Amino acid sequence: MPATPKTVTLEIKDHIAHLTLNRPDKLNAVSEALVTDLLSAVTEIAGSDARVVLLSGAGKAFCAGLDTSNFQRFMSEDLDDLVMRRTHGDGNTFQAFSLALYDLPIPVIAALHGPCFGAGLQLAIAADIRIASFDAQLSVMEMKWGLVPDMGGMVLFPRVLRSDVLRLLTYTHEVVLADRALAYGLVTDIAEDAHARALEIATMIAGKSPSAIQAAKRLIDVAESPNPRAHILMEESREQRALIGTKDQMESVMAQMQKRAAKYE
Repeated sequence: MPATPKTVTLEIKDHIAHLTLNRPDKLNAVSEALVTDLLSAVTEIAGSDARVVLLSGAGKAFCAGLDTSNFQRFMSEDLDDLVMRRTHGDGNTFQAFSLALYDLPIPVIAALHGPCFGAGLQLAIAADIRIASFDAQLSVMEMKWGLVPDMGGMVLFPRVLRSDVLRLLTYTHEVVLADRALAYGLVTDIAEDAHARALEIATMIAGKSPSAIQAAKRLIDVAESPNPRAHILMEESREQRALIGTKDQMESVMAQMQKRAAKYE
């Protein structure tokens, strides 16, 4: 029998991990197989030479949310085991779906087009940068089904949304178009071709010092957390001290002085 097609594809090329949701006939709706495949792909990325991730969806949508065919099956299972059991550190499998991507030490750039609903939005919000096409539609969709966001969204949404905006979107499951999503902070920028713009950004990042990019991501995480000023300042100094004089840093300097592209090992 032919092998079951992967619901997530991964290609690592020129230090860019192209991570693509691959259920186009279902608008990339999130199934259990897709969750499993995505977590497996994230593990592969973590062990690779990738310096940045480009996250996108195949077909007409980024992700239409949780596959509703799962609802009936979920009700027949042990919900405490399914929801309450911590299977991935401090979260369950569904929470790891977005948080594993967020926890990668390298930047993640998401290209959003068409529907980006529910579980799909919680995955997208894990990205460092989100580029939306003009046809993108975003929604915290869970309230439509009498539920709340529970796939890591409540760790991630408050990092980019004001409290009143988060409450509005959560309580109403209103669908937000790209221009309003930009004003709210749900997306970073809008482009005619979101994937092309995301790839342009990913390519720029892949050409920078890998150690400095990872240090910058760690430092921004510290700066965004409720840390005292003295701790943030010390982390600035610590990260900088660890970079100065390294091969990557010296290559950055030499490339600038010699007016050439840097080549990092």
